[in-house]
Amino acid sequence: MDVQLKRGLLDVCVLAAIKDEESYGYKIIKDMQPYVRLSESTLYTILKRLEDAGMLTVRNALHGGRLRKYYRITASGRKRIDDFKADWEEIMAVYRFITKEDRRYD
Repeated sequence: MDVQLKRGLLDVCVLAAIKDEESYGYKIIKDMQPYVRLSESTLYTILKRLEDAGMLTVRNALHGGRLRKYYRITASGRKRIDDFKADWEEIMAVYRFITKEDRRYD
């Protein structure tokens, strides 16, 4: 898969994982696991990129005697999800065009 396309898809997946409530790294990975496999190092790179882009905010809180980072989606992050949904229609049209000849042989 194209690296840029994969990066964009993973960014949107992480945003979708926290769209309904704030969350923390381990829970985000667990919530995504049925759909996407993601390492901790990849997740934290994505979270930092999304924070720098203003698509999520971070707060620190004590949990079980340890400091835990909680991530919350911003309006900009919600807009990114909406933009992705709109773009997806175009992506599917291109996919149908590319695979139209494949269906002739089914």
